[in-house]
Amino acid sequence: MRKVLYLALALVLLNACSRPAANFRMTEEARAAKSVTFTNQTEEAETYLWDFGDGETSTELSPDHRYMSSGTYTVKLTATNAKGKSGSREQEVTVLPPDRCLVMIQTPMGDMLAEIFDRTPLHQDNFVKLVEQGYYDSLLFHRVIEGFMIQGGDPDSKGASPGAMLGSGGPGYTIKAEFVDSLAHVKGALAAARTNNPQKRSSGSQFYIVQGREVSDQDLNNKEGRNGFRYPSYLREEYLEAGGTPFLDQEYTVFGKVIEGLDIIDQIAATRTNTQNRPNEDVWMIIKLIR
Repeated sequence: MRKVLYLALALVLLNACSRPAANFRMTEEARAAKSVTFTNQTEEAETYLWDFGDGETSTELSPDHRYMSSGTYTVKLTATNAKGKSGSREQEVTVLPPDRCLVMIQTPMGDMLAEIFDRTPLHQDNFVKLVEQGYYDSLLFHRVIEGFMIQGGDPDSKGASPGAMLGSGGPGYTIKAEFVDSLAHVKGALAAARTNNPQKRSSGSQFYIVQGREVSDQDLNNKEGRNGFRYPSYLREEYLEAGGTPFLDQEYTVFGKVIEGLDIIDQIAATRTNTQNRPNEDVWMIIKLIR
């Protein structure tokens, strides 16, 4: 009997001292800018701390996490039971580059994730080159018109005084127009600004992001009649749902689109501006290529 009691007591002490065996699995393929799902497989634990290896953490049971850069990261899960005992497990995750050209546009109102289209290779190559050079960092959205668009990319806007006239600066070259029937000025479209010129060549650095207004079937019909083309059905549906500025189609090159952060466009467009459409409080940008 005494032996049985000793064994029972030993078992109780063992359980009291045992640590949870932290364990998890993750999405098989991880790509930059896409969510990775971490599934917690730990038993007999009450709280969890995830360290994703990129400076971000979570206390959720089975969190989703998005890496904004490719590479290899060490993920650590620490699980703690009701008695305060902790166990941990580390596992490496290899994050592949994105499967399309993506940039993050940071602003004081929040971030926008944008795709830069392969279908406009001249504009894509130029924009990526400037982003890699840090060209856009600390430039301003210097022209903002609510219900229309927000424009930036003038190098003269960096550190510009409040009363400075902006909108004429650039890198010293222009880009050949690239009009693609499947790309249009729907809300979120990223397009190249330009001066008036017969070839409709684009500015080397200035761009705008469409906010736009509601669009009707008649608006699209009128544009088709004037320009002699037809919108694909999916573009027509997108215009009717999200709005945009169809009168600019085939006039200015669309070379990208905001795919996350449309509300940030609305916030910037709603800022108070002066008579030159420049925001009274500077709206800066930092643009990073997601590799």
